[in-house]
Amino acid sequence: MADQKFAGQQSGCSNGFKEAVCINAGRIYDSCSDKDCLEDLRVYFTPLNQSIIDNATAVKCKNVQVYTVLMDVEPVPFNKGFYSVDMTFYFLVRLEAIVSPMTKPVKAEGISVFQKKVILYGSEGSVNQFTSNRLTVNNDKHCCCDENLPTANLSVVDPICLSCRLCDVSDCQKEVMFTCPDVVSKLFDDEFDKVRPAKVVCISIGLFSIVQLERNVQMMVPVYDFCLPDKECVTSADDPCELFKKIKFPVNEFFPPKLEDVDCD
Repeated sequence: MADQKFAGQQSGCSNGFKEAVCINAGRIYDSCSDKDCLEDLRVYFTPLNQSIIDNATAVKCKNVQVYTVLMDVEPVPFNKGFYSVDMTFYFLVRLEAIVSPMTKPVKAEGISVFQKKVILYGSEGSVNQFTSNRLTVNNDKHCCCDENLPTANLSVVDPICLSCRLCDVSDCQKEVMFTCPDVVSKLFDDEFDKVRPAKVVCISIGLFSIVQLERNVQMMVPVYDFCLPDKECVTSADDPCELFKKIKFPVNEFFPPKLEDVDCD
């Protein structure tokens, strides 16, 4: 998508500065980026998918997706302004299982879990914030105000599957009972705790992530003018062929990129 351009009215100042206004916005106090190599993560299956794995002779990882991440922010004792961010990643793993020779692979899906903790600076706050657009619940366990904790934000790309192996349950990790939260279990039609596997799948993945701690603060910022887009909206033509003529020919789709066109960094 092309960058949005705006045209503002020119003010009397040389740099276009018009006035200073106060805004309420999230300020990032601390952040960190990470590159994790997660080795031998156990993949958990429902009974139907586990039966496919138990009968398989080999497996191939087709795709790994970050389905959801559960996050919790807690203050670090004896370190004012610092907070621990506990993250539990739930990966949706799509596999192809070879059940017998000369047959098509059988698709299977499972869940893999990874836990991670980082400590970041989130400053301090002692103000209870109340907002008018939140539902007030008349219950001692609920409150329409925010706790004095910073907000954790996580940015993550889809993981890279580095390896995938199939092994007998006795040769792999110690048996661990997997409890799936409701937000994840709704993807499947059955429960994970009913499984008694004969074989297990372990995957290794590469994960890139950025974690931020932010607080809502009032800030004074310079204002130049209102944002007026300088691009007119293009209405769709009634003639579909006229609309098709405006689409550029997709040259890159027909010719693969050369080595010098590929960014290897």
